[in-house]
Amino acid sequence: MRLVFIATGDIALPAFRYLLDHGPRPLALVTQPDKPAGRRQTLTPPAIKTLALAAGIPVLQPQNIGDAAAELAALDPELLVVIAYGQILRDNILSLPRQAIINLHASLLPKYRGAACIQAAIDAGDAESGVTSMHVVRALDAGDVILKKAIPLASDETGGTLHERLAHLAAEVLAETLENLADGSAPRAPQDPALASYIPKLERDAGRLDWTQPAAALERRIRAYDPWPGTFTMALEGSAENRLKIHPPSIVIAGTLAPGALSIEGGRLVVGCGTGALELTTVQPEGGRRMNAADYLRGRNPTLFR
Repeated sequence: MRLVFIATGDIALPAFRYLLDHGPRPLALVTQPDKPAGRRQTLTPPAIKTLALAAGIPVLQPQNIGDAAAELAALDPELLVVIAYGQILRDNILSLPRQAIINLHASLLPKYRGAACIQAAIDAGDAESGVTSMHVVRALDAGDVILKKAIPLASDETGGTLHERLAHLAAEVLAETLENLADGSAPRAPQDPALASYIPKLERDAGRLDWTQPAAALERRIRAYDPWPGTFTMALEGSAENRLKIHPPSIVIAGTLAPGALSIEGGRLVVGCGTGALELTTVQPEGGRRMNAADYLRGRNPTLFR
């Protein structure tokens, strides 16, 4: 099978490794251009590019994938496999492969479409998440479903742990999907758009906590947004207001504190919420190191979170 792999995010690495180890060996990798990273803004390639080059796989990095249509057409692909690429495929790409374009999507479609579906499942308190393989169409994540595999979510699941688990599940879904396509048994199950929700890309400031929300919802959000975009609050310390990152785990407890009000006793940091209260265990002052709540409270006297 003549296959081109189109991916950027690290969630695609296990699926790409599966193809390198078991085939079909990709004719090429299409990934996003190298980008500045870190404090020094060093130009850094996607990890999947490094893996591809080490394996001798040609790499294309167009600013817009449509600009690579001629190069891709010259490869005469039967199948394009897309996962976490970061661009919408236009008509000149959709018409390229002789067999199909399939997408590996990190949710159980049609429930969550869009970018931040891993975080959305934890944030909503879902019992499970998973990976879906589907045919790619012009509408976002709306193509016919080929295969879905689900996994249960742990009570302490974070965005980071679920990302890792779904990355490995995606390799399993890809393997089975390729087998089904090869023997002609792959189904095409239309999605019900009435059951779909669009989840936009998360920006850094999306993680500001709203203490008027129930404690249980905030506990889920702290886990869902770890490590990206992270959660934070503004801590009032005297006349200053300082950004304070909140890391999991946090503990939901009974309480009648007003939203954002603090109870500080015995090194415990408890914040009032719309319903109940939340005990914070691990925090990080802006520009400082990650520390437990007791260490944070030794050097500071916050009076309110908002």
